[in-house]
Amino acid sequence: MQHRGQESTDGSGGELTVPMAWLYAEYIADELLRTGDLMPPTSFEFRAGRDALALTIFLSDTEGELSGIRVVTQLETWLSLTAYDQPWQEWVRDRLAELAAEAAGSGRPAPDLELAQEAWRWLQETELLAPDLNAVPGGAPVVGEDEGPKVWTPAWQLGLPLGHLAIHLF
Repeated sequence: MQHRGQESTDGSGGELTVPMAWLYAEYIADELLRTGDLMPPTSFEFRAGRDALALTIFLSDTEGELSGIRVVTQLETWLSLTAYDQPWQEWVRDRLAELAAEAAGSGRPAPDLELAQEAWRWLQETELLAPDLNAVPGGAPVVGEDEGPKVWTPAWQLGLPLGHLAIHLF
């Protein structure tokens, strides 16, 4: 029996487990962000948005049907999970812990989960310089996006609203 969302291919004497569910989630996230044309695909901000969206897509697939989903039918779910007032960070931690427990219980490799955990580590540990939305810039209006106070922000805090906006624009 294969692990949820993975395909195995017999190689020469061994088995290769391909993380299809994660790769598909990442592909959907990438396409949503490119369609929204919010920033250059080579930027760290784009990566933060892609990883946050890919985590949302991957972790919301509780039935193991990711490769068969129709993106349009899932947009409302992804919008609600990425909404400003939702505890997304806690939800990600809980879902990753659930999937890790399932993987440990099965004794099978979980490359999808490993890639999701790596994306989550990057989103938590990487900080990006972003406009300080809580600062009042000396009473003067900020003219350009490069002007005004900036703060170092965890990548997930920048990527999550970017992903949410990309879903809205789709």
